[in-house]
Amino acid sequence: MITIECNYSKKLGLPQYSSHQFGITLRAELTNLDEVQAQSARLYLLLQQSVDASLQQPGLVPAVDGLPSRSAAHDGRNHSADPDAWACSPKQRSLILRVAKEKGLPETQLEALAQSQFGKPPCKLTKPEASGLISKLLAERPGPANANGG
Repeated sequence: MITIECNYSKKLGLPQYSSHQFGITLRAELTNLDEVQAQSARLYLLLQQSVDASLQQPGLVPAVDGLPSRSAAHDGRNHSADPDAWACSPKQRSLILRVAKEKGLPETQLEALAQSQFGKPPCKLTKPEASGLISKLLAERPGPANANGG
């Protein structure tokens, strides 16, 4: 009898230098060495999907003011209207929203831009990602509301 042990863990950075980590270890018994590669690939996929599914519910996360709050992904609030839900700095949040407004960019387009660039909404952007979004916004041409300078 051959025993293989596979483990998978992932650590997610959260606001205020916090993080959540989750991992799973599985053992499987094989009767033939030829099964190792296929079983290993199957177990890796299973572990990865299980860990990722578990991390979708991070529970309490530190808010910008240092007080714990429910994870913005699962609290049912409108994240772009909740300043404490943003992962970037308050100054970055303010600048993102101000530049988007000045460019005549609706909230839905701002969300779409962040999703296309970083795979997440603006409120979930890290400080470096928020800087990238700000650069992108500043490089964008003005929208119809600003086309005549107004």
